Amino acid sequence: MKTIGLTAIVAASVTLLSTSASFAVTEISWWHAMTGANNEVVETLAKEFNESQSDYKVVPVFKGTYPETLNAGIAAFRARQAPDIIQVFDAGTGVMMQAEKAIKPVAEILSMGGATFDKSKYLGGIVSYYSKPDGTMLSFPYNSSSPILYYNKDAFQKAGLDVDNPPKTWSEVWDAAKKIKTSGAANCGFTSTWLTWIQTENFAAWNNLQWGTNENGIASLDVELKVNSPEFVKHFQDIADLAKDGTFKYGGRTSEAKNLFLSGECAMLTESSGGLGDVVKSGMNFGTGKLPYEEGVQGAPQNTIPGGASLWVFGGKDEEKYKGVAAFFEFLSQTPIQARLHQVSGYMPVTLAAYEDTKKSGFYEKNPGREIPIQQMMGKEPTANSKGVRLANLPQVRDILNEEYEKMLAGQQTAQQALDNAVQRGNEAIKQALGN
Repeated sequence: MKTIGLTAIVAASVTLLSTSASFAVTEISWWHAMTGANNEVVETLAKEFNESQSDYKVVPVFKGTYPETLNAGIAAFRARQAPDIIQVFDAGTGVMMQAEKAIKPVAEILSMGGATFDKSKYLGGIVSYYSKPDGTMLSFPYNSSSPILYYNKDAFQKAGLDVDNPPKTWSEVWDAAKKIKTSGAANCGFTSTWLTWIQTENFAAWNNLQWGTNENGIASLDVELKVNSPEFVKHFQDIADLAKDGTFKYGGRTSEAKNLFLSGECAMLTESSGGLGDVVKSGMNFGTGKLPYEEGVQGAPQNTIPGGASLWVFGGKDEEKYKGVAAFFEFLSQTPIQARLHQVSGYMPVTLAAYEDTKKSGFYEKNPGREIPIQQMMGKEPTANSKGVRLANLPQVRDILNEEYEKMLAGQQTAQQALDNAVQRGNEAIKQALGN
């Protein structure tokens, strides 16, 4: 038997280690909150990026719901085990901004990767929402959405309403809802997901109304709520009045009301554009329209503000990690990728090029309504009232609002009482969050 000498073994080992080192791949961890089909999209994107080059490997990790993912990221940072990228929902934007020392701005990340950040390439309403007052983009918009109106065309026809002309103002929505209810076309005329995001935050932006001081938290997180002004009170009293006989039905605090629409129980729904896929799958004969606005309010309609989530990058990583993150964000920004994500999901494209590409392809002509979210956000330059909403504790303040809305819808208080209570309690919670 021939014996291999020690020198030969060492030489072979050195060669193997050198070869392995030359093919070393930098792993990029990505914590997210996507489930079902959206989780499949995450996995596909990571796989496509990993196969497109050999230097970096994005590793997606599902961490639960949006709040659970945010809480997991905060805990991991405190334990010095933070992921490289974390998906944070819109309500958590202020939380992340408050912890600015813990994150690295996306604009800076892109520069480290050799790219020049040019905000003019991105949809204005989106980039302003995720940017500092000086225009520096802090996080990468991943799945941005805008609230729109969905309506059941069959129910509209039965009620004698124009199936090709959805309501444009809230008074028209209330009238249509009453006709639907009294005609028996549906058990309920109207419902809405997210009373906080759609009927409060976007109601303010779309009607160019002040939601809170300091540009709704964009200029400073030290905010006093202003949602008990007459326009808000009228809007929510109208909803409360419709709820008395079931013309309006409350589904829940987040997206639960979508099921009332999909089941045919309610004929109209205001919901995220990102919910379009479920409506399409239901096989319903439906139409879409812009988010209704309050008639007679000066400046309305203005522009909507985005929901969904964005990708934040934690600080304290090495340069190679950041170059990998930059490469991944550049990959996500590619026009074919953005156009595909937009067309498949109902979420908005991040870049103007992807929007124009989709437009030129004839997609919007074949799929009426898919352009509405973009038109709503790009129709006008954002004002101090319509850049977005930010608080250091927005999830908590939303819970306070929901508690007061639920008492109102149960007939326990008027809209004025509900909103006065919400403002008082909300302002106290904001001060506590800021340590005031």
